[in-house]
Amino acid sequence: MKAILTALLLTLTSVVHSAEILLPDNYAERVVVMTILGEARGEGEAGMYAVACVIRKRMIERKMDAVDVCVQNRQFSCWNGNGQDKLFKLLNGSKQHLYAMNLAPHVIQGGLDLNYVKHANHYCTLKTHNAWTKGKKPVKIIGNHKFFKLD
Repeated sequence: MKAILTALLLTLTSVVHSAEILLPDNYAERVVVMTILGEARGEGEAGMYAVACVIRKRMIERKMDAVDVCVQNRQFSCWNGNGQDKLFKLLNGSKQHLYAMNLAPHVIQGGLDLNYVKHANHYCTLKTHNAWTKGKKPVKIIGNHKFFKLD
C-alpha cells in the first residue's frame, strides 16, 4: 500500500506543480491533507480541525507517524479500497484544500488543541451504528460526525 501511495504521490507532485496548485512539499503533509479532505471537506473548518485532532491523537497513542496512522487498514474510509485516486482530485486549490494544508504541519509536529474533540481517537458519521460504537456515548458531535474517546 505504501509503495503504491508513494508512486501516486510522486506522479501527483509533477502534475500538480505543473498545474500550479499548491501542494505540501512534505510527503507526510500530503497524506494528512488528503486524509482531512477525504474525511471532512464538507464539514467546514470545524469538522476538518476535528479530524486533524483525531489523527494527532492516534499518532500519540499508537506511537506511529502521520502516514502510518492515516493509511492504516480500515481506519480512515477515504483510504479504503481503490479510492485513493479520487483523493488527488481534492487537491484543487479550494478553500478546504488550503485550510487542510495549514492544518497538516500542526498534525505532524503538534500544536492542535486535542481538547477540541475531548481527546477523541475515533469518529464516524451520525448515521453510522456499528460494533465499535455500540454502548458508547460520543464525547462531541461536530457537523455530521460523532467523536468518541475509546480505550
